[in-house]
Amino acid sequence: MSLLEVADLKVAFHTSDGVVQAVRGLSFTIDRGQTLAIVGESGSGKTVSTQAILGLTPEADISGRALFEGVDLLQLDEEQLRRIRGSQVSVVFQDPLTSLHPLYKVGWQIEELIRVHQPAVSRKAARARAVELLGLVGIPQPGRRVDDYPHQFSGGMRQRAMIAMALALNPRLIVADEPTTALDATVQAQVLELIAKVQREFEIALIMITHDLGVVAGIADEVLVMYAGLPVERADRRTLYYRPHHPYTKGLLESIPGSTGTRGGRLKPIPGSPPSLIALPAGCAFHPRCPYAMPVCVAERPPLSTVTGDRGHASACWLPHEAVGLSAEAEAVRLQAKGS
Repeated sequence: MSLLEVADLKVAFHTSDGVVQAVRGLSFTIDRGQTLAIVGESGSGKTVSTQAILGLTPEADISGRALFEGVDLLQLDEEQLRRIRGSQVSVVFQDPLTSLHPLYKVGWQIEELIRVHQPAVSRKAARARAVELLGLVGIPQPGRRVDDYPHQFSGGMRQRAMIAMALALNPRLIVADEPTTALDATVQAQVLELIAKVQREFEIALIMITHDLGVVAGIADEVLVMYAGLPVERADRRTLYYRPHHPYTKGLLESIPGSTGTRGGRLKPIPGSPPSLIALPAGCAFHPRCPYAMPVCVAERPPLSTVTGDRGHASACWLPHEAVGLSAEAEAVRLQAKGS
C-alpha cells in the first residue's frame, strides 16, 4: 500500500463570479522515501490540491479520496486532521516570513510545536530538540540563534528554520510548497540540497510543488505536470525531461534557461495565458495556446492515458502516443500524413 493515495480529487470554490474549478480530477500515489514533484504555472491547482488534502481549504467543495496509510483524510474532522498535520505530515510554505510568527522567538515556536503534539515532553527537552534541529539544518551557533526572532534571520535561514520545524516530529510526509521562490540562486541551491539530504536520511516522502521544472531536476523521482486543474503528464524524472509528450510539458522545458529548446540563448515562452477556471474552454484546456491543436482538441478532453511502451508514463494529449520522443513538428507532420 502506498503512503498516500489520492484518487479523483476535485476542489471547487463558489464566488460571486461563478464556480472556480481549482482541481478537476487529480490522482497520484507516493511511497515512503519517494519524491514527487507537482509542476505547473500559477493557478494550475498545485497548491490547492495539497491544501485540500490537509484540510486547509475550509470554504471549498471537495470530493474524491486521499488515503494516508489507509485513512481517508477527506473524511476526518478538524481535530483529527490537526493531530496528523505537523506530526505525520508537515508543510514547508513558500514564504517563511509569514509562516513564522514575528513576535515569538524561532526556538520557542519549534518548542511549542513539539509540546502541542507531545505534551509529556518537558520545556527543557523541547528546547534541546529545537537546538538540535537548527543545527541539523545547518544554522550556525544553534544554541544562540534559538533565541533569535524571525526578522533576525536571512531569507535562507528562515527557510531552514521552517524545514527544522517540519522535521521536529519525524513526519512520514513533507509537502514543500514553492520553498525556494523568494530566494536567490545560491541560497535556492543550498535549500534544495538540504531538503534532499534530510529526505534521504530520514526516508521521508516528499511532495515538491513548484512552477519551475529546473528546480526539481536533481531531486524528483516522479514528476506530475498540472494545467488548469488537471494532470496533463506524469512520468519519472528522466523520461519527462528527455522524452516529454505533452506540448505543455515541452513548453515548460523550453522555458528553462540553457535548455535544448532555447535558440541562440533566448528563452522560448509559451504563448498566451492560462484559462479562467470559471469559464474553461471546451475540450483540452491547453488548445488555445497549443501550436499543434486539432479539431478533436477543441471537441473532446483527452484522458490521461499510458504512453506506448512505458507503463509509468502517461499523457493527456491527442497527439499519437507512439510518437513520443519525436519533436512536436514531426508529430504534426505524422498526423497530417495519416489524415491525407
